[in-house]
Amino acid sequence: MSQIPDNLVARLAPATFVLLWSTGFIGAKYGLPYAEPLTFLALRMLFVVAVVLAIVAIARPRFLSAREWGHSAVAASLVHVTYLGGVFIAISLGVPAGISALIPGLQPILTATIANRFLGERVTPLQWFGLCIGLVGVALVLQDRHVMNGATTAGWIATFVSLLGITLGSLYQKRYCSAIDWRAGNLAQYVTAAILFGLGALFLETRVVDWQPQFMLALAWTVIVMSVAAVGLMYWLIRRVSATQVASLFYLVPTVTALMAFVLFNERLDMLAIAGMVICAAAVVIVNRR
Repeated sequence: MSQIPDNLVARLAPATFVLLWSTGFIGAKYGLPYAEPLTFLALRMLFVVAVVLAIVAIARPRFLSAREWGHSAVAASLVHVTYLGGVFIAISLGVPAGISALIPGLQPILTATIANRFLGERVTPLQWFGLCIGLVGVALVLQDRHVMNGATTAGWIATFVSLLGITLGSLYQKRYCSAIDWRAGNLAQYVTAAILFGLGALFLETRVVDWQPQFMLALAWTVIVMSVAAVGLMYWLIRRVSATQVASLFYLVPTVTALMAFVLFNERLDMLAIAGMVICAAAVVIVNRR
């Protein structure tokens, strides 16, 4: 890594993050027919804890203070439990994978609004313009009746809960967890998430799992690619650029997810919805323009 120019890493990181993050919704779609959402996520977090524990054992970072554990636990309850729980519950209740990515895609406009006050970050007029046209793009996607049909009211509520989770979680992570060693911090977060998802599965679900190859593949993918690689990359970006710029990348996630869902699950969008996704992509370029 030290031999790779920093500017090249900085250029590749956003696109890599969007690609990896988008696959998480596909992994959920593949795995949820074989396990209930909280059970799936509890198993996922247990395996992630094992992976991160091995990393911590090798790297031996310093132990977290009680205060750092507390901040990490709050970030975990927002980024992992509220966001991921909302997404997985939404998909299990019939929300298409592409749209389960789209609603949290409203995050940039919320993040920019809150970041002004919460982090003291200045959002330029050009960035506000990009955020607003991104919002228009999201509205164009949601006008597709094929998208709106087939999901329960509870599923739609879950998608908006996930939006609040990822928005507040990203801001909290940037303000209170940026100085925490990522290895020890991630371990604290995943232990917290495993406990909370485990309790949810214990009291709210049957915890029955059909260990088919598709489920095991989806579980392995969400553990290694999503919880280790994609989340780690998101936190890397949060440490280095503004919260508004990181949040703007979520405008791209629905487009990439929808393309994957079309190829893999034949989830279709009309021409206006496709145009909306193109507008979302343009919004990311505008927000991140220097």
